[in-house]
Amino acid sequence: MRKIVVIVFMLLLFAGLAAAQVPTSGNVFFGYSYYNTDLSPIYRANTNGWEATLEGKVVPHLGFVADFGGHYGSQTFASIPCPGPLPCLQPPFNAANVAVHNVLFGPRVSASVGKFRPFAEAMFGFGHVNANSAGSDTSFATALGGGLDYRLIRPVAWRFQGDFVQTRFFGTHQNNLRLSTGIVFRF
Repeated sequence: MRKIVVIVFMLLLFAGLAAAQVPTSGNVFFGYSYYNTDLSPIYRANTNGWEATLEGKVVPHLGFVADFGGHYGSQTFASIPCPGPLPCLQPPFNAANVAVHNVLFGPRVSASVGKFRPFAEAMFGFGHVNANSAGSDTSFATALGGGLDYRLIRPVAWRFQGDFVQTRFFGTHQNNLRLSTGIVFRF
């Protein structure tokens, strides 16, 4: 009987310690996102899409973020030169529809000042691009940035966010700018 009491006590103790490690506050964000990328050395592409994040607070000013985004548009790539002595009838550039998706994780520091909550973040993960004529690729991605939440009512805020995102698609390195805005639900 004493062994059963000790086992039940230990299970309850470990369950309580495990529950203390789960974040008890945080927020969920979803909104519009603009993404400026240089997948091709010819022109930068302006793409539009969405971004969603889930943040769990570990301590009052530190949280961990899972960030998901999808951006869609077109990018200009160089065409293969025409073989032979005759001039080419096709243009030297091709436009390709592109879809860029990022999945990033990392820490976020923040502080509340009245109705405002500025934050800074550093995230790491991967990106995937699919360009209909250039193929697809997956690479390591990093993002450094920050933003500002403006509290509308107690559990709801509006976010303005900017991130510098680096990817390495198709064997080259891209420096991308991501600007996002949307609604935040705090819990």
